[in-house]
Amino acid sequence: MPFNIVLIEPEIPNNTGNIGRLALATGSNLHLVKPFGFELSDKRLKRAGLDYWQHLQVFEYESTEAFFNTHRTKKIAFLSSHGKKEHWAIDYEEDMFLVFGKESVGLSKELISAYPGAVFKIPLYSEHIRSLNLANAVAITVYEGLKQLK
Repeated sequence: MPFNIVLIEPEIPNNTGNIGRLALATGSNLHLVKPFGFELSDKRLKRAGLDYWQHLQVFEYESTEAFFNTHRTKKIAFLSSHGKKEHWAIDYEEDMFLVFGKESVGLSKELISAYPGAVFKIPLYSEHIRSLNLANAVAITVYEGLKQLK
């Protein structure tokens, strides 16, 4: 299993559906941390995930604390525009957890400061943009990891 993709409090069903499809395509698991900005039965989530959703390995957690209580000993990388190192500097390993924040605000300041050495960014080369679409950010990170594992 290449990776575990973690979405902390995802807000946009289309993004989550697209990320689910990406997870399945890459042999990754999808971990969803509540609260969600939508219901998992949302038609937009299913439409973006097409008919693949039924084949995807999805894990749900009631809170960020519940997620970390379950996976505290695992290798984790956090993706944030506040990271100091680029995503290609991640020491990717199979089964590691790649954690992404919600679309509107990203990861919490508390989470970023709790793991300062494990926070990475995707570089942006324009001063006119502050972030990428979540589904794009996940795709960039996961495929960089797959490239490095090969």
